[in-house]
Amino acid sequence: MRRILACLALALGFVTVQAQAEELNIYSSRHYPSDELLFGKFKEETGITINLIQGGAAELVQRLKLEGANSPADIFITTDAANLWRAQSAGLFQPVTSPVLEKVVPAQFREPSGLWYAFATRARVIVYNKDRVKPEELSTYEALAEPQWKGRVLSRSSNNEYVQSMVAAMIAHLGEEKTEAWAKGLVANFARPPKGADTDQIRAVAVGEADVAIVNHYYFARLLASDKPADKEVVDKVRIFFPDQDSFGTHINVSGAGVAAHAPHREAAIKFLDYLASPEAQAVFAEANNEFPIVDGVAPSSVVQSFGPFKRDTLPIDDLGKNNGAAVLLLDRAGWR
Repeated sequence: MRRILACLALALGFVTVQAQAEELNIYSSRHYPSDELLFGKFKEETGITINLIQGGAAELVQRLKLEGANSPADIFITTDAANLWRAQSAGLFQPVTSPVLEKVVPAQFREPSGLWYAFATRARVIVYNKDRVKPEELSTYEALAEPQWKGRVLSRSSNNEYVQSMVAAMIAHLGEEKTEAWAKGLVANFARPPKGADTDQIRAVAVGEADVAIVNHYYFARLLASDKPADKEVVDKVRIFFPDQDSFGTHINVSGAGVAAHAPHREAAIKFLDYLASPEAQAVFAEANNEFPIVDGVAPSSVVQSFGPFKRDTLPIDDLGKNNGAAVLLLDRAGWR
């Protein structure tokens, strides 16, 4: 009888569907331990094995382009609106919807047609040397371009997506002309040519190479949570400030994912996106990587909660991608290297 049922299942295609549902091919440009934890929990819950390919965002986008219709990728995960936009513009996602995603992912944090969904957010904040700057001296991103900050500001380089998306947001709020004037003023106030990652900027502020830097909040949170003596020395010297609280709010960016255009395991891929929006997965984003969850009711980590409440920019993340090209050109004109 078992053999007859197996033959019947094969004839009706059930075995093929089951085999497809047992694995998922994920291309990811995120390199956080939290994600390994998420993948393991997803397999425990569903029985679906995850085959992971990691690389830089640009590298994976190029790989997906070259693979075309033969790509084994089911999911592309990446950080920043700029990378999501580039994948979207290249036709590397397919639109998907589900009751879960429609219900819990706010409209601000998803592509309108369902090409991608955000699952965690990060705030672009100012860190400052507490011995050289008083918090009342700080107010907005725009104010850092004023003459009193000459030689006192640090930033990553213009080829970094975090910088590009922040400028894209400024374009949306201020227009290109005002944003370019601001960018030129900020460049004139750099303490050194842009270099290094966000943590490098924080460490440089701590030792007095500059007085302020613009960074993602979770880099500071990691240092704050660290037990390493060198990290404790850094956080003893610096503090965090959320800019633009009296205007459009602190700039917000995302980590997000979408189903690949030629996904061989589409249903499993949607199930994975649903899982990323679950309270369990959202708690991992929050606790293991100090990102802000996007689902209501899931609390940030205790470290992030210690920063206190703040006003966030409500600009649709999709708009950051749309302005990316203009932002890149503007940064070049401003001399932001």
